[in-house]
Amino acid sequence: MGLIPQYIRSVLFIILMYIWMLVLGVIGAIPAGLSRNWAYKIMKLFCAGVLWLAKVLCGITYETRGEVPTGDIVIASKHQSFLDVILHMYLLPRANYVMKRELKWAPILGFYAMRIGAAPVKRGDKSKAVSQMMKGIERKDGEAASQLVIYPQGTRVPPGTYKPYKVGAAVICERMGKPCIPVATNAGVMWPKRGFLRHPGVVVFEYMEPMPEGLKLEAFTKELEARIEPASVRLAAEAGFEPKE
Repeated sequence: MGLIPQYIRSVLFIILMYIWMLVLGVIGAIPAGLSRNWAYKIMKLFCAGVLWLAKVLCGITYETRGEVPTGDIVIASKHQSFLDVILHMYLLPRANYVMKRELKWAPILGFYAMRIGAAPVKRGDKSKAVSQMMKGIERKDGEAASQLVIYPQGTRVPPGTYKPYKVGAAVICERMGKPCIPVATNAGVMWPKRGFLRHPGVVVFEYMEPMPEGLKLEAFTKELEARIEPASVRLAAEAGFEPKE
């Protein structure tokens, strides 16, 4: 399969993905507005459709390594593309997210994110970001066991690019007493942060052992980075990614 056909398939995939989002989002708005459980069902159906389209049109499949977490936990995940957001929602029983505040106003996506209780945080205001995050999370605490997904680097970071880890995951785990599962991925190799081209390959989600208990914020954050970054580099290399020198 040449580059041009793959590009055409990729563009078709993106168009169909957003049509699917629009149709399903509108049809499911009323039941999702009445029930959080229905909001989850509709979001999972959307993710299943996207994963099917990605497989058929772009040759993208996925596999998991380690045990997919359940229960009331925090998941500190490598974030490389929209695909890892979709996979978390699809794989986890009841995923929730710490997300940038701008997404709250995104058509359809913002509505469903708020329906499941996502915690919006304003970027760039470090003095308020942690308090905003905790307020959003604590407001939903006790409703139902969920897997809270937080991206420790705060944004999508392409393979081969470094961005330091923030203390958000450590703060949540310390204040709420929840275990933390690190997750590495190579999703950005197949589904880049920017551009239309999607590359065929196997996206891997590697769920690691829980973080040690009792670590201070700085030590927790360093340990988290030391686990996720090398594993993500290894997974990217497995997918054929070669960093630019």
